[in-house]
Amino acid sequence: QVQLVESGGGLVQAGGSLRLSCAASGRTFGNYAMGWFRQAPGKEREFVAAIIWSSGSTYYADSVKGRFIISRDNAKNTVYLQMNSLKPEDTAVYYCAATGRNYRGNYYRVPEYDYWGQGTQVTVSS
Repeated sequence: QVQLVESGGGLVQAGGSLRLSCAASGRTFGNYAMGWFRQAPGKEREFVAAIIWSSGSTYYADSVKGRFIISRDNAKNTVYLQMNSLKPEDTAVYYCAATGRNYRGNYYRVPEYDYWGQGTQVTVSS
């Protein structure tokens, strides 16, 4: 069983930075992807960023490209999301997710991910 534990959320002023962490346990991730998604009140969960564990290839939503950086630490089985130049519209609960055996390569789709963390709140004040 894969477990994902997020940390690092909080309250920050617009223009500030936060770093989220996602510690993974339970298996090695090989060619699987790990992603960050977010969900604001009244909205659907949306893709933020993803990283392919084996290659380190990264992907971003257009809304965060150039501001957010996803990275991994293989030794610690941890994925990070460095968030810079934060905007009020970045306010949401952020979720870490990992794909499973049925991963088809669509890293931006919620159904591709079998495992989810509990979420961490990020609030950006104007």
